[in-house]
Amino acid sequence: QVQLVESGGGLVQTGGSLRVSCAASGGTFSSAGLGWFRQAPGKEREFVAAISWNVRSTVYADSVKGRFTISRDNAKNTMYLQMNSLRSEDTAVYYCAVHRLGGPWYPTVRDKYDYWGQGTQVTVSS
Repeated sequence: QVQLVESGGGLVQTGGSLRVSCAASGGTFSSAGLGWFRQAPGKEREFVAAISWNVRSTVYADSVKGRFTISRDNAKNTMYLQMNSLRSEDTAVYYCAVHRLGGPWYPTVRDKYDYWGQGTQVTVSS
């Protein structure tokens, strides 16, 4: 059973930067694809970014491409999301997730992720 804990959220002004982290314990973190999703009030949880288990591939939602960077440190069982040039529409609760093992990688598909963190709030104010 993988347990995930996000941290690093907070309040930032438009155009600012923030880095959120996701620490994992209790499972095969280094063997799995990882992803970040976000959910704004009244909206469905949406894909933000994903990274393959071997760090060779990354995928981004069009809305964050060029502004956000996903990374992982398998030795520390930790994943990061560096967010730059933040906009008000980036305001949401950000969740990290571990992709299902043993099958094809579907980085943008929410239902293919088996473990989720509790989320961290990111608020961008103008």
